[in-house]
Amino acid sequence: MPECAHLPRPLRLADTLSRSLQDWVKQGRLAEGDRLPTEKQLCERFGVSRAVVREAIARLQADGYVETRQGLGAFVAAGAGVSRFRIDRPDGMAAGEGLREVFELRQLMESGIAELAAARRTDGDLSLLRDLLTQMEIALAERQQASELDDAFHRAIAAATGNPLVARFMEFMGAQIHGSRVPTWDAQGHQRGLAAAAHEEHLAMYRAIAAGDASAARRAAAGHLQAAAERLGLVSVDREPGTDRRRA
Repeated sequence: MPECAHLPRPLRLADTLSRSLQDWVKQGRLAEGDRLPTEKQLCERFGVSRAVVREAIARLQADGYVETRQGLGAFVAAGAGVSRFRIDRPDGMAAGEGLREVFELRQLMESGIAELAAARRTDGDLSLLRDLLTQMEIALAERQQASELDDAFHRAIAAATGNPLVARFMEFMGAQIHGSRVPTWDAQGHQRGLAAAAHEEHLAMYRAIAAGDASAARRAAAGHLQAAAERLGLVSVDREPGTDRRRA
């Protein structure tokens, strides 16, 4: 087994350990079918608890790097690391760099999704979007947490493209970055006007999609993502040409 110094103690030891083991796989130190060191060995090598080791192994399994065999342990999976795609949770991203990358990805994808939705939306799609906007308006008036409705709104736009792969992508993205939407709709977010700003941006997206104006829908989605990034302090995220830079 490769020698390794004890890990420093960051906020998420399981993340650090899982990434170290991923590096072993990528570097060829552990090959397909190899058994991972035992829990006891990993605890001793990395200076962490069994709970941390188990969480790291579970994360590697979810990411397609390892598979567990009852009574035998964890083994490097076939095609390790290429069968799954995962985005680190925002609260585990150092200095906002990971979040910035997430917003760049969303900027590329969601502006195009809104554009396609404007060209293909049905009356049923518009009805669902209006209903979600109404619910968010109520949450805004009553200062309620509405991040789940926010997620649903973006999923509904993806569904309006009529492309099931796009809908599945947005469902995946929503699950991965849900935590970044929560501060917009918490008590402080309401007090600072973040929720109100997000709602206005959602309305602009809906109006463009309802009007069938693909270019306007693209600009509205890009503007919303830029404003959302700024609300999280990511002011350096690149904008689409022609989008406004609004501060809440």
